[in-house]
Amino acid sequence: MMFVTVYVACEAVLARISLVVQVSPSIDELAKLQDVVNDVVRSNLPIHLFSLDRSEAEELYGASIYDSAPVPSDISQLGLVYIAGLEFNAVTPDAAIAARTGAVGSIVIKKTKYNSKKRGWLDLTVSVAQSNAAPDLAQAVADVAQLPTQETIAALNPTPAEKPVSAGHATPTAAAAAASSSGGSQSASAPAGKAAPAPAAPTEVLPAAAAGSAADKEQVVNPWDVEAGEDGVDYDKLIRDFGCSAITPDLINTVESITKRRAHRFLRRGLFFSHRDLGLLLERYVRGEKFYLYTGRGPSSESLHMGHLIPFQFTQYLQEAFDVPLVIQLTDDEKFLWKDLELEECYRLGKENAKDIIACGFKENKTFIFSDLDYYGHMYRNILSIQKAVTHNQVKGIFGFTGSDCIGKQAFPATQAAPSFPSTFPVHFKGQTNLLCLIPQAIDQDPYFRMTRDVAPKLKFEKPALIHSKFFPALQGHKTKMSASQANSAIYVTDTAASIKKKINKFAFSGGGATEELQREHGANTEVDVAFQYLTFFLEDDKELEEIRVDYSSGAMLTGEVKARLIAVVQGLVADHQEARKLATDETVERFMAIRELDF
Repeated sequence: MMFVTVYVACEAVLARISLVVQVSPSIDELAKLQDVVNDVVRSNLPIHLFSLDRSEAEELYGASIYDSAPVPSDISQLGLVYIAGLEFNAVTPDAAIAARTGAVGSIVIKKTKYNSKKRGWLDLTVSVAQSNAAPDLAQAVADVAQLPTQETIAALNPTPAEKPVSAGHATPTAAAAAASSSGGSQSASAPAGKAAPAPAAPTEVLPAAAAGSAADKEQVVNPWDVEAGEDGVDYDKLIRDFGCSAITPDLINTVESITKRRAHRFLRRGLFFSHRDLGLLLERYVRGEKFYLYTGRGPSSESLHMGHLIPFQFTQYLQEAFDVPLVIQLTDDEKFLWKDLELEECYRLGKENAKDIIACGFKENKTFIFSDLDYYGHMYRNILSIQKAVTHNQVKGIFGFTGSDCIGKQAFPATQAAPSFPSTFPVHFKGQTNLLCLIPQAIDQDPYFRMTRDVAPKLKFEKPALIHSKFFPALQGHKTKMSASQANSAIYVTDTAASIKKKINKFAFSGGGATEELQREHGANTEVDVAFQYLTFFLEDDKELEEIRVDYSSGAMLTGEVKARLIAVVQGLVADHQEARKLATDETVERFMAIRELDF
């Protein structure tokens, strides 16, 4: 394995790459190394610059903040450069640091020097091509974020006594994939006093599992697995690790100002919590540029559960509020590749799921629902272009694919990316290829679209904007999301009123006291109480929700009372959905799936 430390400093010039190897790398291994480092550069990760008194920095973090060319001893104030999961290093306080790694553009390894006497140091002379660097990134930045914790830095600094890894066995991205699959992270040894990085991240992403360090390795978030830590999913960490932006009150106010209506409860309560380029899309929309919505569903079960409805309910609000067209992808091909299902069964489930999607209230004249199996030929030109622009190493690093995975899995991400570009729908969008795209999604789907956003400029396409939701927790607690394969973890849209009542009363995890006396005395923890969290998603009245929170937290309200209110709310929502679904016949589905012009 080869683990790389990337420095981005001195006006966005990649000054040095250092790694520990046991033998001098071959030409092929250096070529792989060059690809990996360029993947890190193209990942466009944010670079944070902090200022700290030298004595305080050394007391907090020790000698690990210095590389082989330490800051001169007469400098008392240090600049500390932090790239999440990659580097924490001291520089002179006046160093010009790029805002993101993408400012480098690309690198070419020109010359190497291997010194076996110095524990395997390999110095690389590189040339930097900045022709493809975004101008706004090559500027100095002073980040106001908090300093990384000592635990975070410790994860980047294994002890020198650890065994050096050998070159040529696997790239950092492959090692990251292995870490993803186990929910952990891998580290390598480093020369004394030098920080060894976590595995490098390709194409605008960290590895699909956002498990950054040994301290937080229990959190795993990727398109197939979600495992939270002891305190639930750390969404602030996901924002940092994935490199997206938090949705601010100002951004919500902008949405309300443009749409002339109150923001959806999912937005105003922070349930859709992060984004990529949403503000930019809104600015361009105000200037008269049009956009469309794109979301999807992987059909693996006969019925949807309440968690599945979250992105569709929010997308329906966006379609209505902005009066824009929408495309909905049914990834029946994906489920065939990943699940133990027959191809025709995946196709049938997609058609059944479409009825539940239609029942969410989408406008037929503005909505196109499509099966990948049916529409693939229309997307194939864009799919091919995407496939040619993404390397095998990049896809392995993003999604953690291994040599035992079928080749269809490695090809599929391009299929999910293609609907992000309007030229994929020439009939529906009347030949317009300049539409912007906004993708509402759960945060675990972000790896697909970070890859999409990375490849878009290479194909001369606009990057899609993204807006991410939190997970809808399982009845058993906040440490995971609902699972369609575990009936008692979820409330389904096909459940009866009696079944809903039984599931909530029996399985909904309580944050209240173990006895009425303890509840009255200490109150409930609403952060972990599932009934209250479900009300946060589904109770429309903000005033009532706050009253329940205050009373339940103080002990004035009991768990049974909160569950009773939730039961009434969910029973009503499910009953309304079931009535709407009755109107979604096979003929209705065919109309929504017909290739035709959309109204916009």
